[in-house]
Amino acid sequence: MGRGRVQLKRIENKINRQVTFSKRRIGLLKKAHEISILCDADVALIIFSTKGKLFEYASDTCMERILERYERHSYAERQLTAPDPGSHVSLTLEHAKLKARLDILQKNQRHYMGEELDTLSLKELQNLEHQIDSALKHIRSKKNQLMHESISQLQRKDKALKEHNNLLSKKVKEREKVLAQQAELDQQNHDNNSSGFVMSQALPSLNTGGTSSSAVEDEATQPPNLNSNSAQIPSWMLQHIQEQ
Repeated sequence: MGRGRVQLKRIENKINRQVTFSKRRIGLLKKAHEISILCDADVALIIFSTKGKLFEYASDTCMERILERYERHSYAERQLTAPDPGSHVSLTLEHAKLKARLDILQKNQRHYMGEELDTLSLKELQNLEHQIDSALKHIRSKKNQLMHESISQLQRKDKALKEHNNLLSKKVKEREKVLAQQAELDQQNHDNNSSGFVMSQALPSLNTGGTSSSAVEDEATQPPNLNSNSAQIPSWMLQHIQEQ
């Protein structure tokens, strides 16, 4: 006996409804994949469960590209058929389009974070892995570039500091040399002044009042003047001399 026709109405039993959803979802995804391969067609399938869980399939593993194509196509048709582009219907469609894109971006972000990967096929996982590897390569390349630039900048700063240090050392040596020369000159001047003072104290006075050497000899041969030295001889000796 063949299987009877299934009545198309909501399945009241929750467990049967979930089982039917799981089976038909798998079959629907399989059919979408088959038609994309057999007919070389771009197929995009989006399914939301009653709990809000997303299931999707894209023939070229890029849902955004298919949705953008759909949006351009639908927008062109609305431009031809809609009399008023700024009507409420146009705004509603634009809102739905932006909301769908936001949902896709959020889903991709969760996938990149390693979340909600159960619904992805092997091919989708491989594509996600390739995208993450490519992003890591770009990140590492940028990181290495910044590190090289930082190292080069530090090397330039180190070279500039060394040059500045050498310049300061050279100035310090020159200053020390100048101070040493100045100290040596001061010592020489002090020594010259000291020797001149000693010589001036040792030499006899030249203010003799014009007395010649013969006058000095005559004065030495003359007897001493008693009157001139009386102030220095005691009185009793002076009296004794006078009595003789």
